[in-house]
Amino acid sequence: MMSSSIKSAKRIFEVLEYFEEVKRPISLKEVATKCDYPTSSAAALLKSMAMLGYLFYDSYNRTYMPTMRIAQMGRWLDTGLFGDSAILALVDFVHGKLDELVSISTQSDLHAQYIHALQTSKRLRFEVKSGDVRPLAISGIGRTLLSGHTDVEIERLLRRINAVCPREEHVELNALMKIVNGIRRDGYMFSKHIIVQDAGVIAVLLPKRDFGRDLVLGVGGPVSRLEERQDEILACIREGIAQFLS
Repeated sequence: MMSSSIKSAKRIFEVLEYFEEVKRPISLKEVATKCDYPTSSAAALLKSMAMLGYLFYDSYNRTYMPTMRIAQMGRWLDTGLFGDSAILALVDFVHGKLDELVSISTQSDLHAQYIHALQTSKRLRFEVKSGDVRPLAISGIGRTLLSGHTDVEIERLLRRINAVCPREEHVELNALMKIVNGIRRDGYMFSKHIIVQDAGVIAVLLPKRDFGRDLVLGVGGPVSRLEERQDEILACIREGIAQFLS
C-alpha cells in the first residue's frame, strides 16, 4: 500500500512531467482528468505548488504554468549528469548525422536508465524517453555499462539482480561474462529483439570524464535499419567521440 506522503510526492512529479509533455499552461480540470485525481485533490496540489512558488496561476484563463524557479532548479543537471557539455554536443552530432534515436544512459542501482534522448524524425521508430529504465544484466545498454565494471563488481551486481528476480529470469554469470568480454573486445554491443521485438540498439561505453560517471551512447531503431547502417553508425559514433571527447 502506497503511503500518503509517497502518493503526494508522486503526484507532484506527475504534474511536472505532464507540463514537460504538453509544454503549455494547463487547467485544474485537465490535470484531474489526465492524472485521474479527484478534483479536490488536484486543486489542493496545484494551489500548494503555486503558494510555494513553483507554479504561476493565471486567474483570467484559470490555468497553471511552471515558474522560472523550476527551470533554474535544473540548470546544474547538464554538468551534474554529463560532466560537461561535450556529451550533449556529441549526442547532437550523432543525431544530426544519422537521424536515428540517439540516447545517453547510465547505471541506476540494478538498472540502466536513459537520461537524455533525441528521437528520429523517421516514421518507423521506437519510443524512449528520459527516465525510462532497462534491466542491467539483460538489455544492450545495461550490458554495455557492465563492461566498464571489473569482473568482481559484475559478479557482485549479478548476485543482487538474481536475488530480486524470479528464478526464470535469472542470468548465468558465465553467459553474461561472455557477452561482456565481447563488448570489451569489440568496443560496442549490437543488441537485437531483447526488450522490444524488432527493436535494437548499437551501444558504446563512452570514455570516462572528469565527473567519473559511466555513460553509454546508444543509437536505436528497427533492427533491419540498424543492420543496414551498422558500419556507418559505428564510424559516426567514433568520429564524434574523437571530435568531442578526445
